[in-house]
Formats: sequence, structure tokens, C-alpha cells
Amino acid sequence: MKQIYKHQQSSRLASHSGVPTTGPLTLEELQLAVRNHSLPLEALRQDFTPPGLHYVLTHFDIPEPGAGPWHLMVNGAVERSLELSLAALHRDPAITVPVTLECAGNGRSLLQPRPLSQPWILEGVGTAEWTGVPLAYLLAQAGVLDSAVEVVFTGADAGIQGGVRQQYARSLPIREALRPDVVLAYKMNGRDLPPQHGYPLRLVVPGWYGMASVKWLQSIDVVRVPFEGFQQKVAYQYQADAHDAGVPVSRIRIRSLMVPPGVPDFFTRKRVLPHGPVTLQGRAWSGEGAVTRVEVGIDGQWVSAHLEKPAGPFAWCKWTLPWVADPGEHELSCRAMDSTGATQPLGQNWNYQGMGNNVVQRVSVTVE
Repeated sequence: MKQIYKHQQSSRLASHSGVPTTGPLTLEELQLAVRNHSLPLEALRQDFTPPGLHYVLTHFDIPEPGAGPWHLMVNGAVERSLELSLAALHRDPAITVPVTLECAGNGRSLLQPRPLSQPWILEGVGTAEWTGVPLAYLLAQAGVLDSAVEVVFTGADAGIQGGVRQQYARSLPIREALRPDVVLAYKMNGRDLPPQHGYPLRLVVPGWYGMASVKWLQSIDVVRVPFEGFQQKVAYQYQADAHDAGVPVSRIRIRSLMVPPGVPDFFTRKRVLPHGPVTLQGRAWSGEGAVTRVEVGIDGQWVSAHLEKPAGPFAWCKWTLPWVADPGEHELSCRAMDSTGATQPLGQNWNYQGMGNNVVQRVSVTVE
């Protein structure tokens, strides 16, 4: 019993300090894992992910709606401040943008040593149609001043991270904020945002990892100096170690995922399927450029898959490959390339916070 207590105590200390570990999952990681959830890989068959299957990461608590009417504030380095109700936003011009969102920490738990945080494996992703007001339209209504350098977005969710009491807030450079496809979304797949996805309003930034798409949006502040908030300058950095200043996480790295064929063993999730023809399928996406190629590895031999046209420039595309499954044990994998020349790595992208690990997926199958 003493040994168990000692392990739990050391786990709590490690989780508090953020030091990577080679040990088993800690209680703190398990708490995060049950609060948040990932996409079941079989849902990759669908072009658009239902809200209940789309990945969710909530840093603090899901905010409770306020006692009074909700309003969005637009302030700062603008010609005129705005205070907008949800009804007023619904009267503004709307766009619908298909976007694949992925958590920046997707793949973290595969790293060794494992950075302590939300223990994603591979499934921190989802694709939806987001409907709302173009951010550029709202900023034009406010009149952004020439001295502005960034736009800060603050959500209603509040808590403590790294010893800092805060509301979740992130910024975008002006050039990104003025893109025509960045949307202040009040609908997901044609319906009002669910509570866990940011009701009543959230930001959606196509091509960027999910941390940029601030949920439960309360205010938009146009600023003349770069934002120094915790989620901008401390969290979401590619760091070699705890003392490295880091490089900010921004756009989604190239990735592909496969729908595991056959049926799973309940506990191990290892796949079993009958011998004969089977169509392997999955999805690929990138925030840097268009997906140009997907290769499927069958026992280490790579074959090009067929790509279908995506629903939009920042939505995943479907890929398929016919395979005649011979009896025995096999390893399946998939890797994607994009128009920038980026290719998924066969090895891990280790970094201190466990960000952007787009390592190739591997699926073990038994063919009967």
C-alpha cells in the first residue's frame, strides 16, 4: 500500500510540474481523458463528424450560461466599439465552411518519455460544417486601425493553469484574422452549437490546430502589441526542453488516418478479419497545403491510394485502397503528403509539450 501511495504522490507532483514521464498513466491524465473525448476511428467513414463523435478538449469547465442576455464585445484599436447580441449576429451575412479541426496534442501519449497532459493517442480530430459570420466582416464594421498587430479572442471558460488564474484566450495576427474563411460560428452541421463545442458562439480558424478556435467567445480585442497570455506564450510551444523558449504552434501538420478493418478485440483493439478482398479507407488532411498523395503500407510495402476531392480546402479528403487479405498477421499503415512537400514521418516528433506528433499510424490485423 505504501508503494501505491508513493507512486500516486509522485504522479501528482510530476503532473503539477509538467515533467515528461516513462511511467503508466497518472490519475490526473485519466481525469483529463474521461472529461475530454476523441473521434472513434470508424467515424472516419463519414464526410462530416456528428457533434457527439467530434473530438472535444475543454481546458477548464464548460461555462454555465449567464443570468442575462449574451453579448459579444469588440474593442481595442478600432474606429468604433461594437456590442452585438446573438440575434444581431444572425442578421449579419453568414458563410458555411467545412473544416477539419485537430488538437495540437494529438499523438502525445505515443511519445516516450510521455509529456503529461491530455493523453491523446491518434483520434483528437473531427470535421464539421461551421456556419456563422465572417470575422473579417465584423472587423470591417468596427474599422481596424493601421496600428493594430493582433486580434485577441477571450472565452468564458476560466481556471488555473501553470499557476496562472485566467480565462482561455488566444490571438491571431491581423493577416490571419482578416482571412475570408475565418468564421464566428453559431452553428455546427446546421444546428446550434452544442454546449461542449462553444455555445453560443465560437471562433473557427481553418488550417490551424484547435487551440486557435476559441470557444464560448465573450470578447474580441484588437491590440497594438503582441498578446502575452498564458495560452499564447507559455502553452502551445514546440520546445526541446523546459528551458527552451519554443516555437509557437500554428498550422496543422500533414496527417492521415485509417479506418481499422474487420472487428476489434474488446480490450486490445487488435483487428480480426476474414481473408479475401477488402477496401481499406481513411482520411487525410493538412493545414499547410492540399493533400496530394496517400500511401498505404502493407507489411512495409507502400502502395498509392485513390484520393477523393475534399469538401473544402481545409477539410479532410477520403482515400481508398483495395486489398486482398492473405491469412496471417499483418501490419497496415498510412502516410500522406501535401503540396508543400511535407510527408508524415515514420518516427515520432518528440517535444517537451507533446505537440504536433503526426507520426504514421500502424494497425495490427489478424486475417483468419
